[in-house]
Amino acid sequence: MFTRAFFTTLMVGLLAVGCASNKPKNAQDDAALGANGANNGLTLELNGDSDSNKAGGLQTVYFAFDSSNLDADTKEAVKVNAEFLKSNANVDIQVEGHCDERGGRQYNLALGERRAKAVRDYLVALGVESKRISTISYGNERPKAEGNDESAWSQNRRANFVVTAK
Repeated sequence: MFTRAFFTTLMVGLLAVGCASNKPKNAQDDAALGANGANNGLTLELNGDSDSNKAGGLQTVYFAFDSSNLDADTKEAVKVNAEFLKSNANVDIQVEGHCDERGGRQYNLALGERRAKAVRDYLVALGVESKRISTISYGNERPKAEGNDESAWSQNRRANFVVTAK
């Protein structure tokens, strides 16, 4: 009787060990890995964002005053983001549109939405599946930089990338 109970307990224990996860100790590594399998020191966290450098290789992109057009620098940054997303097919994102403090609340919400959608549309044109990208506008409600000058304003006219799945 004792032998049967001991054997059963031993088997259950071995099954549990055999079925244990082989996930790496650093859980963010899986999603932060690029095509070459190297982490490259990048941090990728669920709900991490490009403003805080916790969204893997995703970079925040910036806009000119009162514009949702993608200039050459912005397009280049979005291309880099598209390559990261294509190399990390398990990563879904939300693109946040932001504005500086100038302009009314409704105007800035609409401008932030146009910025987020312009980035999403360009990512899709570059081969990222649209179902992996959502958008939201915060207008001027979440500034990256405080101040009432061009230095602060230029940092607040942006599209920030937030990791929603990895």
